[in-house]
Amino acid sequence: MAVGVFDSGLGGLTVLDAAAKRLPDVPFVYYGDNAHAPYGVRDADDIYDLTTKGVERLWAAGCDLVILACNTASAAALKRMQEKWIPSHKRVLGVFVPLIEALTERQWGDNSPPREVAVKHVALFATPATVASRAFQRELAFRAIGVDVEAQPCAGVVDAIEQGDEILAEALVRSHVEALLRRMPKPDAAVLGCTHYPLMEHVFQDALGVDVRVFSQASLVADSLADYLARHPAILGKGSESMFLTTGDPKSVSKHAAQFLGRKIDFQAA
Repeated sequence: MAVGVFDSGLGGLTVLDAAAKRLPDVPFVYYGDNAHAPYGVRDADDIYDLTTKGVERLWAAGCDLVILACNTASAAALKRMQEKWIPSHKRVLGVFVPLIEALTERQWGDNSPPREVAVKHVALFATPATVASRAFQRELAFRAIGVDVEAQPCAGVVDAIEQGDEILAEALVRSHVEALLRRMPKPDAAVLGCTHYPLMEHVFQDALGVDVRVFSQASLVADSLADYLARHPAILGKGSESMFLTTGDPKSVSKHAAQFLGRKIDFQAA
């Protein structure tokens, strides 16, 4: 009955933590492709190949349902995977839709036509690949009209987090926020379009100011997952053991994960 959580590195742990708290009886298998992080500077074919390889490893661990807790993979690979690669008895879900539904105050599964919403000016912070894909804007257009999105590619932030350099990560976040605010001085809301970024959410909020509502994905995805499993309980696979897998060095990845999350996590080689 395990659920798989895939990420290019450590960022998906924010989603896993929230999901595990929301669904304490469900075992989770986490796969971090730390050896190839960050995905945000790779091309779409490379991201697709790495993502499908990781998802196959999670299927092998007994996870028939996999959450792509990586915005870059969700943006650059998921649609292609769903169209021609995922078998009918498996499910792979992304992280964009729950975030956009919260932003637009649309209920899960609401497929009514797009309409005007309260939020008019949205700042999107994401990896260069996610920004280039325009996947966020495409999904938003299905649900809302009249929303101005200003996207800021946040080069270097994921690298700093993966390397455990909090000082550099904070400096980069503040620099990227400053660059976006020069183009959109008064956003109504800010979207953290990378699951690494909630680890620096307090820095984003401080740099943006208290009047800007910051949307990050962990709790939103956890709630959506709980709803999905309630409606599709048969999708849970045969896996029964929680584990943390990495393509990187398990000792180093475990150390950096503990540094950012404040608790011990033992990764093993994928």
